[in-house]
Amino acid sequence: MIPRLFAIIPCAGTGSRAGSLIPKQYRTIAGRNLLYYSLIAFDACPEFTQILLVLSPDDIHFDPSHLGALRYAVKRCGGEIRRKSVYNGLIKLAEFGARASDWVLVHDAARPGITPRLIRTLIAAVQDDPVGGIVAIPVIDTLKRVNAQQGSEISNKVTALRISSTEPRDYLWQAQTPQMFRIGILREALAQAPVRSYPLTDEACILESLGYKPLIVRGSARNFKVTYPEDFELAEAFLTYRAAS
Repeated sequence: MIPRLFAIIPCAGTGSRAGSLIPKQYRTIAGRNLLYYSLIAFDACPEFTQILLVLSPDDIHFDPSHLGALRYAVKRCGGEIRRKSVYNGLIKLAEFGARASDWVLVHDAARPGITPRLIRTLIAAVQDDPVGGIVAIPVIDTLKRVNAQQGSEISNKVTALRISSTEPRDYLWQAQTPQMFRIGILREALAQAPVRSYPLTDEACILESLGYKPLIVRGSARNFKVTYPEDFELAEAFLTYRAAS
């Protein structure tokens, strides 16, 4: 059987670093909530069998009227951490006929710069790979490391830290989403993730910890993640410009 395409957009996070009273995916940006921009890009790709939003079971902010007639399904199976939300979403995809050999693209609800073109670029580049891959961009900034004690204290309130070293940036890439993997491989890797000590910060990292080597596909600086309060202003300016152009 020809592998099919599915998408999971985890929406169970609280976005605590964004300094918002509501989860950041529901903040209004350029007239729409943040989630809308991720969802509309996938909705524009009819090749997806199903697009699944994974919400927290106690989410009181989700309002389908803000998403119009976009194509998606909702499951309130989100976990307290991202990888549990993704794992639960993968389990729920079986209800839509998803098989282990099918593909799933996992995308952050807080990356409003995603486009159908970038989604299709990733699909075309990795669809013949046995594992999958991600979009990412080369690191261009100089990287500074602080000591371990300072690093553990970093928060929005910290204004100055002492540099302990400068790190080489050669061959370093900044991971983005979507991240595209075989459903079965990702599901099995996530099932093992909670008992592993490796810092599992994205889906690719989880597979890497088990010995897999995902591909990297060139992403876009516009596909940035809204994380901190100032990022909302940047997203507002970018999305307003894109709508007007």
